[in-house]
Amino acid sequence: MKVDKKIKSTQSNWKFSKEVSKNFDDHVKKSVPFYDVSHEIILGLSDFFLKDSSCCIDLGSSTGILLQKIKERHPAKKIKLIGYDNSKHMIAIAKKKSKRIKFFHKDIEKVIMPKNDFTIMLYTLQFIKPKFRQKLINNIYKSLNWGGAFILYEKIRGADARFQDILNFLYFDFKKKNNFSPEEILNKEMSLRGVMEPYTNSANLDFLKRAGFKDVMPISQYLCFTGYLAIK
Repeated sequence: MKVDKKIKSTQSNWKFSKEVSKNFDDHVKKSVPFYDVSHEIILGLSDFFLKDSSCCIDLGSSTGILLQKIKERHPAKKIKLIGYDNSKHMIAIAKKKSKRIKFFHKDIEKVIMPKNDFTIMLYTLQFIKPKFRQKLINNIYKSLNWGGAFILYEKIRGADARFQDILNFLYFDFKKKNNFSPEEILNKEMSLRGVMEPYTNSANLDFLKRAGFKDVMPISQYLCFTGYLAIK
């Protein structure tokens, strides 16, 4: 069975290498259900929180596409846009796309965030070591201005073994429909061992509540992919 070298994962630990980064934007749309829709929701939400002189932060900004879309949505507003990512290859691509957005190559858990009105984190927390997650969410809460928003999208685990099986197999069906071979699906799952560790929906909500967020609302869910809006 022939495997597309551009998207093949080996059984070694997954990394956002130069090759992965180059093909990331096309690959992620086939791997994450309604990825473009999540961008549309975030753009709509930005209308409620971004004003003149606002700061917007993307933690795990990848190739910078979402921040570019936000900039284009608010052309008349003077908004400071900042993206952080721990992949130097992603940051290099992002910097080429836009000179007016600041991108930094840093480990997300070590970032000192400026005060802001809108923080985004799409499918990034699941890659952060568990021991750093609560501290990171705490820092996000502290960095937000009062009334500011934190948008969190995460892959989640099922609440028990039965639900996890259901979510896994339906997700595999989704990837198969997007022309991933069984070998590619298995290799990707094996490569993510010890690299990506999703938590349950209730565990993610607990992170937010412990940080201080009291106003939290789900904004989307498709199988094991969930989005939350948390307002300070």
